[in-house]
Amino acid sequence: MSHSEALTAFVTLFVVVDPIGLAPLFIALTHGMSHRARLRVGLRALAVAAGLLTVFALFGDKLLSAIGISMPAFRISGGLLLFLTALDMLFERRTQRREGQSAAHAEDAADDPSVFPLAMPLIAGPGAMATMILLGGGPRQDSLHFVAVLAVLAVVLLCVLAMFLIATPLERALGRTGTMVVTRLLGMLLAALSVQFILDGLRGAGIIAGITGR
Repeated sequence: MSHSEALTAFVTLFVVVDPIGLAPLFIALTHGMSHRARLRVGLRALAVAAGLLTVFALFGDKLLSAIGISMPAFRISGGLLLFLTALDMLFERRTQRREGQSAAHAEDAADDPSVFPLAMPLIAGPGAMATMILLGGGPRQDSLHFVAVLAVLAVVLLCVLAMFLIATPLERALGRTGTMVVTRLLGMLLAALSVQFILDGLRGAGIIAGITGR
């Protein structure tokens, strides 16, 4: 992979994953957690996302063709999952559950946002999975090409981690009222994004046409 190809791959994956856009989502999804608990959630989410995206770079094209799942189906399912998260944020159900817990250590593992929705579908979403399939699949010349793809992925995930690390001071600056406003606003944006995922999936499946892509 040449320098220009590596730069193109980085820009493509960076835009799809959107580390800057993930920072406020991370704040909203981990509202009420201590800094240490928030850091654990972020690192766990990044580890899971890295594993998923690596698997899709290696075996994604073969896996999808083997079990008969198309990328439009991934987009539709990711949109539905994201919409459920948006409802939680809009009606503060997640915040209310956390406020009733005495400490971060008592948090219910089932309410841990690290795997869902942070790792998937927010970090390792349908678009990121498709991008890794395109970057890692196809005419793979040698192992160095795949190593370069993984290096690009690592740099993008480090950018995500950097944005996660500034989440706590950013939350302090916003305050409780500001955080509530941001959570509601992002819930609306997430709902719209989830619908766009579904529309893109329906268009990709040929069910609808003429919808402008994201």
